[in-house]
Amino acid sequence: MHSIKRVGVVLVVGCAALVANTAQAAPQAIVKELMTKPLPDYPGKEALMISVEYPPGAVDPVHRHDANAFVYVVEGTIVMQLRGGQAVTLKPGDTFYEGPDDIHTVGRNASHTKRAKFIVLLLKDKGKPVLTPVK
Repeated sequence: MHSIKRVGVVLVVGCAALVANTAQAAPQAIVKELMTKPLPDYPGKEALMISVEYPPGAVDPVHRHDANAFVYVVEGTIVMQLRGGQAVTLKPGDTFYEGPDDIHTVGRNASHTKRAKFIVLLLKDKGKPVLTPVK
């Protein structure tokens, strides 16, 4: 009886470790700045355009942008969700919007075998980071 309990505990701990290691091993998004442009009609603001590539299985941390973010999917399929909203699956040609107060709870490649790529236009305060992690 005790050996069955030990085996059960070992399996639970082993599975938890496997899940934790898998989550940590998820590939990171590759972000490239394409253009930054001051917006003189809006003092203190700038437009920043970036490309984001999700390798297969890539997952973003929960975050915010403190900006108006306009997303256009170029390649692959991505899943996006904002706090309080429904998850949406986007394919090439689809768009997505995040406001400055939104918390981005899900951002990931829907595929574990193909990359996904999208373009983001951020209208933001000069000097603010592109992404701020949220706990």
